[in-house]
Amino acid sequence: MKLFDPHGFGSSVVSYAGLLEKIEILRSTLRWAPRLERAEIEKLLNQSNALRDEVMQLSRKERFVEAAADVPGSHDAPDAADQPEALSPSAHRRREALIERSFIFEGIFGDNPKLLAALEIAEKAAPTDLPVLIDGESGTGKELMAKVIHANGARSERPYISVNCGAIPENLLESELFGHRRGAFTGASSDRKGKFESAHTGTIFLDEIGELPLQGQVKLLRVLESHEIQRVGSDEPIAVDTRIVAATNRNLRELAAQGQFREDLFYRLSVIHVTLPALRERRDEIPLLIAYFGDEAAGQLKRRPVKLTPKLRDFLLTYAYPGNIRELRNLVYRLSCLAGDTADIEHLPDDIRPGPAAAALRLVESEASGAPLSLSDAKRAASDEAERAFLERGLQETGGTVAELARRCDMNRSHLQMLLKKHGIHSKDFRHAEKPDREKES
Repeated sequence: MKLFDPHGFGSSVVSYAGLLEKIEILRSTLRWAPRLERAEIEKLLNQSNALRDEVMQLSRKERFVEAAADVPGSHDAPDAADQPEALSPSAHRRREALIERSFIFEGIFGDNPKLLAALEIAEKAAPTDLPVLIDGESGTGKELMAKVIHANGARSERPYISVNCGAIPENLLESELFGHRRGAFTGASSDRKGKFESAHTGTIFLDEIGELPLQGQVKLLRVLESHEIQRVGSDEPIAVDTRIVAATNRNLRELAAQGQFREDLFYRLSVIHVTLPALRERRDEIPLLIAYFGDEAAGQLKRRPVKLTPKLRDFLLTYAYPGNIRELRNLVYRLSCLAGDTADIEHLPDDIRPGPAAAALRLVESEASGAPLSLSDAKRAASDEAERAFLERGLQETGGTVAELARRCDMNRSHLQMLLKKHGIHSKDFRHAEKPDREKES
């Protein structure tokens, strides 16, 4: 979790230096833990808990937003001339205004107008208790948006409970959401709180709300109207004060028209409606997310952030990402795990690894999706594919002999090896291809 201070490091250095000093004192004390009595150990544990709470308070006072210009590794992003038109001064000012207002956001975001509009709606809705419906493709960060709404609201210190409506069996749905009394059904050996009761005074996040069966929709509608629940096996109403945030990757209006989702529940949930754009519509974020997830993966794997070859970086910047941010994050973690210091095309999964002319295809897909395409992108892709085709043809003619190809091209062999590595071309593949022909001749 990264903290951003737009005014420099002045205030942070003082506060965090004090915390570091406390931590060092605590660590030095704990070295003598085997000689301490139980009461002294419990005292130290209480001190550590208080220290943790102090860190959490500071993290809320600081900025959770990391500006694009300050993202580590953002120097690898495309030149300003290659950036989409979305990166306008007005969009930049909107993002800076969110930062200045101490908007809490775990991670980073760019200047995309659609995303900024969604964040501004979330910021205004957060202090209220109005229900919020978040929609968007899978992997666009709907749960993160729910946490943003919770963190920026008056209930930020209260419970945040997440429920995946599509993962609960229909026969257990009512028990999971509203709890049950002992003996209510076979296996109910004790009283149990439901998710709504656990989220009392806090926020409940209902993910994949479109997967909720009709019977469950009726129960949920009753809770929204009466602010009361009843445990399974009990007639006693229990008042709940819970903020509801729901999310779906389906079109609830269409489901309502088809009779698969209650129209009255849809209008109850969508008092505030937030739509998250797909990653292919906010490509300015891709370089920032690559750097952010690269640092995150390096921290988990306890190694330096992986470097990307130019060819791999071009691929990651133009790939369509059907799985959106979740897919990008998984790709960066994969690259960080499988590669050494530098990751290349060969470290990508086989099903998305580009073949001949793949860059041109990606550019066509990018243009079809409405994403701005710069002339420099087209030139770079065309140049790379022409270079790759030339090298492959040369290796076919020389039977995979790199030295012979370097001689014919009047090129330094080490430079040729570097070009082959850049394009993920292996000379041995062309030697194997020649072998069957030679066997036929003999």
